[in-house]
Amino acid sequence: MKRLAAPLLIGLIGAAILVALGVWQMQRLAWKEAILNDIESTIAGDPVPLPASYDPGTDRYQPVELEGSIGEGELHVLVSQKQKGAGYRIIAPFTTDDGRTILIDRGFVPNEAKDATRRIGETAIRANLHAPEERSGFTPENEVDRNIWFARDVGAMADALGAEPILAIVREEMPPAPGIDPLPVSSEGIPNDHLQYAITWFSLAAVWLGMTVIWVRRRSFAQEVRT
Repeated sequence: MKRLAAPLLIGLIGAAILVALGVWQMQRLAWKEAILNDIESTIAGDPVPLPASYDPGTDRYQPVELEGSIGEGELHVLVSQKQKGAGYRIIAPFTTDDGRTILIDRGFVPNEAKDATRRIGETAIRANLHAPEERSGFTPENEVDRNIWFARDVGAMADALGAEPILAIVREEMPPAPGIDPLPVSSEGIPNDHLQYAITWFSLAAVWLGMTVIWVRRRSFAQEVRT
């Protein structure tokens, strides 16, 4: 039995660690799902006027209804859409009826429509405030001279268009803008891989236990042969 103690101990401790990691991922899954539910509830909430003092932390995803005018000049953010291919998000200045100018993300246009003329002027919009965090160490620098942006850098875009550093993602323009497909904000792009991680850890625990059983049987068989 002493020869079997070591593999049994290693097997049980290793399996316990792997199961604990799986349980931790299940706890993370519940935590992430609660966050996603809160985000979806906020997105679908009742719209309010533009906050007088904008806080990216507390006002993120807040629905708003705005009336005013879409101004001249727009910025193009390179993106790709499933079944549509490459294209651009259209970021434009929007001046509210009370004189505040913010940024609006009007939606997607295909590559060939990058420099097309789009409707501007008096518009009412339904949108959600957002503070996207899209830049990483792998994101190229924006090619401002060609008006090609690789991330929605709200501060830099606000400086370029003379607006407050506030971005509203359009759900609906009234009247609609021909040729632009709105890309409303949602929780779909927020990663939630904890279930897959949990399944991986639990599977590894099962494999570990299986290997432990094989190891113990071989040692037991070897011991019987010697005796």
